[in-house]
Amino acid sequence: MQDCIFCKIGRGEIPAKKAYEDDELVAFHDISPQAPLHLLVIPKRHIASLAEAGDADAPVLGRMLALTGRLARENGSPEGYRTIVNTGRIGRQDVMHLHIHVIGGPDPLGAMLPRR
Repeated sequence: MQDCIFCKIGRGEIPAKKAYEDDELVAFHDISPQAPLHLLVIPKRHIASLAEAGDADAPVLGRMLALTGRLARENGSPEGYRTIVNTGRIGRQDVMHLHIHVIGGPDPLGAMLPRR
């Protein structure tokens, strides 16, 4: 997907404040952080959403999740963090490239969803 903003970040065509990078993954600081720690972890290969991931994507999905703890500890949230994967329109996915939000900081986070 040539014009996907996260693909461009993964290819190094758009600058980002990177927290991690290897051959398959990039983690970078969100430009509109919702907490003191707010990183995005993406696969470099375009996967539109978690709903479109298949069995062949399981290794990279596992690596993405396994990386979140290290990233949280190294970036100021050693006592825990939240991961969020917004998926599709109902899940309020804004960028149609799979990404995991890693959110945390020195203080406990608020409620995950507003009470009804």
